[in-house]
Amino acid sequence: MAITFFAEGVKLPAIKKRETGDWIKNVAGIYGKKCGDISYIFCSDEKILEINREYLDHDYYTDIITFDYTEKNRISGDIFISIDTVKSNADEFKVSYEEELHRIIIHGILHLCGINDKGPGEREIMTQKENEALVLLSDKK
Repeated sequence: MAITFFAEGVKLPAIKKRETGDWIKNVAGIYGKKCGDISYIFCSDEKILEINREYLDHDYYTDIITFDYTEKNRISGDIFISIDTVKSNADEFKVSYEEELHRIIIHGILHLCGINDKGPGEREIMTQKENEALVLLSDKK
């Protein structure tokens, strides 16, 4: 069981892999989950659009797509993150690239833990949970 980081067509972000992995496991534990195999694949806007069209039948760009392979309380999945959109979101929300990257990294984990963001009121709950997780990361620094 491992948390791995890959890049496809982009440069792998400068992530402190051990620290980030420990943080992910800590957040999952808060929700009563253990980490199985979790792969982060950092890619371009064009790659994430291709994935969105091919697998989800969506014709738009997004910052993250999470494929959930969770079984019982062991979360597993492939998490695709568009570095292009992370950068533009950081500018739009006036936060650092690093903060936005960590927000999106944990966003995928929160999805695997069962937190949704599409229904009424769910976006606000997701944002709150992201903020709580980001505090845990900043406490480690």
